[in-house]
Amino acid sequence: MASHTLQIQIDDRARLMSAVLSATNWPEAEQQRKRHRAHVHARNTARRVAEHVDHPAVRTLQTLLDQGTPLEAIYTYALSLSWPNLKLQAALPWAPLHWDEQLADFYVKTDLAAWWAESDDIWQRAIEEMKKVITQANLYEFFKPFVGQVGEQLVIMPNVSYPSDTEIGVRLDGSLFCIAPPRIAWGDNEPWPFDEDPAHIFRGAIAEYGRLLMVSYLRQNAATVAPVAGKPLPVGEKFRDSHPTWGDQFTALFVFGAVAIFMEKAINPQEAKAYILMENKVHGITILPSVVSVLKRYLSEYGDGRFTELAEFLPNFPNHLRVAKRVISL
Repeated sequence: MASHTLQIQIDDRARLMSAVLSATNWPEAEQQRKRHRAHVHARNTARRVAEHVDHPAVRTLQTLLDQGTPLEAIYTYALSLSWPNLKLQAALPWAPLHWDEQLADFYVKTDLAAWWAESDDIWQRAIEEMKKVITQANLYEFFKPFVGQVGEQLVIMPNVSYPSDTEIGVRLDGSLFCIAPPRIAWGDNEPWPFDEDPAHIFRGAIAEYGRLLMVSYLRQNAATVAPVAGKPLPVGEKFRDSHPTWGDQFTALFVFGAVAIFMEKAINPQEAKAYILMENKVHGITILPSVVSVLKRYLSEYGDGRFTELAEFLPNFPNHLRVAKRVISL
């Protein structure tokens, strides 16, 4: 059972995969998406393993990246390894043969254990900075009205290695992991310390945990979702193309809305408004204010006892969203 306290920890399996990632073309791909300065530890890790770029573990990971394998799958593999033996504990149908043996050899050949010991103060500082942020709110209580009692252990890892520009969410063995980098800065500036931008940390955590939890919740309530899925959601063509199924669309809208609501409650309304404006500007999520309005309506009616869980409200969601969209657009 989960401890109902979000755990902050460094996982060596994730650190190992990040070190291998630093030897692929991933760092260059990040810069092509948006120029920024990765954390000094990430850059030094890449230099540390530079002479091993042709190692089989790196070639295998590069092949997976070239095939479009998502980071979630790659880090699910990493967290499925035993430690310190690095043996795959449960078969993953897509996983390359002998990759666990390659990763174990990479770990030894690059002497990562010594490197992590040498740079331990950086990782410990990241944990202390993260603690200052995470203790501000109870994520278990926040998600409860939406998905019921969260049975999984929530774990967050401050990541000062690669990837430096994105969070990764993984569900595994009764735990939900969020591997979170600090907020990137502009140009050649170092990234922000974790505790100097709580909104960034909470945005990533709520988004990753919320996605994992909602995907599971919709699957558990498939009988309720099936007829509702026949009612199209009022989203644009671009959003529909990137989220082809009703479940994909609802989960994405829920995540955006949940982040905004959490920002307003845990930080302040200004952060929520800034987030909504940014998602509209960057991703074109013009419907987000309507989503927030509908989710707030559910929370109000849940608090009044009209609904005992989100599944009871789901049949109303598409119509409520259409009405809210029309009202807000007036």
